[in-house]
Amino acid sequence: MLLEPIRPSLDDRVRALNESYRHHSATAVLERALNDPDVGNLALVSSFGAESVVLLHLVSVVAPGTPVIFIDTEMLFPETLEYQRELAQKLNLTDLRTIRADRRDTSFEDPDGTLHQFNTDACCNLRKVVPLERALKGFDGWITGRKRFQAGTRAALEFFENEENKRLKVNPLAHWGREDIEDYMVNNRLPRHPLVAKGYPSIGCAPCTSPVKEGEDPRAGRWRGSRKQECGIHFVGGKAVRGPVAQDNTKENAA
Repeated sequence: MLLEPIRPSLDDRVRALNESYRHHSATAVLERALNDPDVGNLALVSSFGAESVVLLHLVSVVAPGTPVIFIDTEMLFPETLEYQRELAQKLNLTDLRTIRADRRDTSFEDPDGTLHQFNTDACCNLRKVVPLERALKGFDGWITGRKRFQAGTRAALEFFENEENKRLKVNPLAHWGREDIEDYMVNNRLPRHPLVAKGYPSIGCAPCTSPVKEGEDPRAGRWRGSRKQECGIHFVGGKAVRGPVAQDNTKENAA
């Protein structure tokens, strides 16, 4: 009787993929990831935020039929919703999937829409994490626009990640800097999110995003006044990040 070959673990696949693509450009990583059987079936998850147009444009050129998942938390800026409609049309995104929290969940957990005022983690989980987890079922991985320069928690970001042994996470722009983003947007004449000109270099939900002053970190306006840095969609060491990650030489922190 023939035995089925043993499939490498997700950790092994991630290590092999990062080694294989280590010296590739963002476009090459994206193009090959969307066609590599070791990567599998992917969807792009986009916030349609300040820098989202770069990755959306790349995907529209490389593989225009790629599913694009947009999480409408129902607390977004009106400008974000309008920008989403503009980009969907301009980039001819043919498989755009807008997802929202289940009405039964919001009615039970946040009936008056004030959960964010006293528990931002619970609000993000309700309106972002749970709907996205539901939407990603059936996919082997997802594509993000995260970059190393965005936060200390992302400083060691690789092209490929193991998301809690569930699926792959692909970060084609991991090594790009702010100047790369700017150059790409200018050279390709891509439309800007209207709130960027009003002092919002990083844009999330309206109640939890504020303008950033000159000299502040670009993400200072996200959950201002708290140590929260991530909405819970992205994890470090299997946990949603609340603040800077301490660096030491222990095996746990190096993992």
